[in-house]
Amino acid sequence: MIITDAAEGIDFISHAHVNCYLVHDDDGIILVDAGLPRMWPMVLEALEKRGRTRRDLKALVLTHGHFDHVGFALRAHRELGIPVYVHAEDSSLAAHPYRYKPQQNRFLYPLTHPGSLPYLGRMALAGALVIKGIKDTRTLDTDAPLALPGNPIPLLAPGHTDGHCILHFPERDAVISGDALVTLDPYTGKSGPQIVAAAATKDTHQAMTSLDTVVGTGATTLLPGHGKPWTKGVDNAADHARVVGEH
Repeated sequence: MIITDAAEGIDFISHAHVNCYLVHDDDGIILVDAGLPRMWPMVLEALEKRGRTRRDLKALVLTHGHFDHVGFALRAHRELGIPVYVHAEDSSLAAHPYRYKPQQNRFLYPLTHPGSLPYLGRMALAGALVIKGIKDTRTLDTDAPLALPGNPIPLLAPGHTDGHCILHFPERDAVISGDALVTLDPYTGKSGPQIVAAAATKDTHQAMTSLDTVVGTGATTLLPGHGKPWTKGVDNAADHARVVGEH
C-alpha cells in the first residue's frame, strides 16, 4: 500500500504490516526506516508516482535498529551511496538486527497470542527472516533539526529499544513515531494506538513513559511503524495507548 501525502509531503509505504516513509522537500527526499526487503520496489514505485527518482534520495534515517526497520538499508546504502543514520545506542543493533533481548521471549509469545501468527507469517514472507544488518551508519543526533530534507527533529523515545527515536516535523504537523507508538501490534494482532508488546520491547514501562515525548510534539498526524496513520492527534493516541497499557 502506498498513500501519497499521508501528511504534508510525507508518503506512507506499507507491506506485511510494516511501514516506512518518504519525506519530500524541494532539495531532495529522505527515507525513514527501511521496512522489509520486499518493500524496496515499493519505494521506487512511490518515487515514480511523485515524478522523482532514486537520485533524489539523500539519506535514510532509522527510528531504531530492529530487523523490520533495517530491512533493505544495506541495499539502499550500497546501491545509492546514501548515508544511514541511527541513534548511537542502536548502532550495534542496526548492525546485528536480530540480536536483542526483549522483555519476554519473542519465540514463545505467539504461543500465548496466536492472533499474531498471520501477521508474523506475512512479515516472514516479505523477507523478515533474511535481513542483513548495516555497520556503516552515522550518529543520529537529537533535539535539533537535521540538515536533511524535511528538517526533522529527532527525539529520543527509549523503551522499545535503548536508542529508539521519533521524528517530529513541526511545519507539517506530523510525527513519525516508529515503534514508540503504533496502531497495530504484529505480536498480538490487535489494532488501535498502543506500545509494542513485551515480545519485541526491551522495557515496556520505559516505553509507556516515552509516550510523553510523543505527546510533547503536539502533532495532529501520527505516522507509526506498524498500522495505519492516526489523524486524531498524538494526545488522543497516547490516551488510547495508556488504557491498553503494558502487554
